[in-house]
Amino acid sequence: MQPLKDMLAQHSDEIAAFILEPIVQGAGGMYMYHPNYLKEARKLCTEYNVLLICDEIATGFGRTGELFACNYAGITPDIMTCGKGLTAGMMTLSAVLTNKKVSVGISESSARVMMHGPTFMANPLACACAIASIEVLESYDWQTKVKHIESLLTTGLKPLKNLNIVKEVRVLGAIGAVELKEPVNTSKMQSYFVTKEKVWLRPFGNIVYIYPPFVISDTELNKCITAVSNLLHKIENKEDF
Repeated sequence: MQPLKDMLAQHSDEIAAFILEPIVQGAGGMYMYHPNYLKEARKLCTEYNVLLICDEIATGFGRTGELFACNYAGITPDIMTCGKGLTAGMMTLSAVLTNKKVSVGISESSARVMMHGPTFMANPLACACAIASIEVLESYDWQTKVKHIESLLTTGLKPLKNLNIVKEVRVLGAIGAVELKEPVNTSKMQSYFVTKEKVWLRPFGNIVYIYPPFVISDTELNKCITAVSNLLHKIENKEDF
């Protein structure tokens, strides 16, 4: 935490906000970190009057095992973004949630900037899709389902850490990531998954990951896990794929 504290102490007068993905850095390489960092970040942002923005687009709506990843730390950000699970991916929609201080600052500012109401905001059809998606999520025991997915991912992916090409295996909720020591050939690997294994997986950087829908069956999930294992063993053994 010291680097963050030092930065805020030295530059808080020119920093408007600190933004991060809570608990899981999705776009940053599927890295997972301890909730205590998030707790301390919240305290520091409050201390130095810097807004805390949590990007829950990838982690929200149960993906990590909590409804929102911020719940692991028991904190409330000043601004939270969400998407993906908001509509279960059926339509394009994202949302920005703010506390009262921020919302009043936006809506009642004399500067008249960031006003609500541009042409394509609050698309009625997409909003209806989001409401339906949330109702479905609340209609069943998604927590148990996500925990079961986590168990299968852990059982299936953890053995891969014994491969020489693998740096680390990380699993949390319905997220399973295998970090390789070297960058992957994304297009070639994705083509292999689709044409040979008949699964849709999209590696990036040096990460091969599984990010399944909660309704996935055990058979389907194990097929994805097997596909990852098959490919990494081919790479380990220097076999063409």
